[in-house]
Formats: sequence, structure tokens, C-alpha cells
Amino acid sequence: MSSEQKQVDFYYLTRDPVEKLVAVLAQKTLDGGDKLLLVSSDFEQIEKMSAALWDSGPASFLAHGIVGCPEDKLQPVLISDECDPVNQARFVALSDGQWRDEALDFDRTFYLFTQKEVDAARQAWRDLSTRENVTPRYWKQDGGRWVQGP
Repeated sequence: MSSEQKQVDFYYLTRDPVEKLVAVLAQKTLDGGDKLLLVSSDFEQIEKMSAALWDSGPASFLAHGIVGCPEDKLQPVLISDECDPVNQARFVALSDGQWRDEALDFDRTFYLFTQKEVDAARQAWRDLSTRENVTPRYWKQDGGRWVQGP
């Protein structure tokens, strides 16, 4: 892990499902010229995220793959159950509410959690706040928008 400043964005999902947000994050990441790794240990969630990327809006498809395909390293968005940047992604989204320290090997981390994972998210926030090279930021849903919150 490098000593460069790392950004960890905590997204508290109170309204929309994870798959809706990952499609937005994937599009913004690709628009910025970067690659994204989506991580989840939940196979059902992996399938839902893949489906959301197939149909992320009018006339849109976000190119992606699920780890284990022959073209893994070429995928702009790769979905995996491990925090391993096979596709050379600089951004990672922890989509299942589970913190993984390997996420700090990426330039930017999106940590998505629901009410069910609030306690784990609070613990991750406390732990990350003590590290010199980590900047945690909190995002919450305000109607249909995401706003940075206290």
C-alpha cells in the first residue's frame, strides 16, 4: 500500500438498491477515464449488479464482466468476489457492506452499506479516521440526489 492520500466514500443506501448506485458510480468512473472493480461476496447481488449495468438507462449499456471470464483484464468494469484489481482498476466499490483493507490499495474506494450494515460501517469509519493517509467522506440520499453529509 502506498503512502499517497486515499479517499474512501461511504454511501448510506436508505432508498435505492445497491445495483442502482453502482450503475451511476460505474458511469461516472468510466466518464473520467478510469476502470472500476465492483466487489461483493453475495452471488445474487453480483447478478443484480450485472443486470443493472446491462440496462443502466435509455439506450445505454456499461461494458463489464464477471471475474473468471477470459477477458477479465480488459473489462472497464469488473465484478468480483475478491478485492483484486485484475482489470487494473484504480477505483473499487465494496458493494456488500463489508469493509476490506485491500480497498486501500486503490486510489478511491466507494463503500456502500444499508441499515443492516450500519454498525460495520461505523466501525470502518472510526478505524479509517485514525489513519493519516485516508480521507473518509460520508454521502447520504436526499430525495433523488446524493449529498455529502456530516
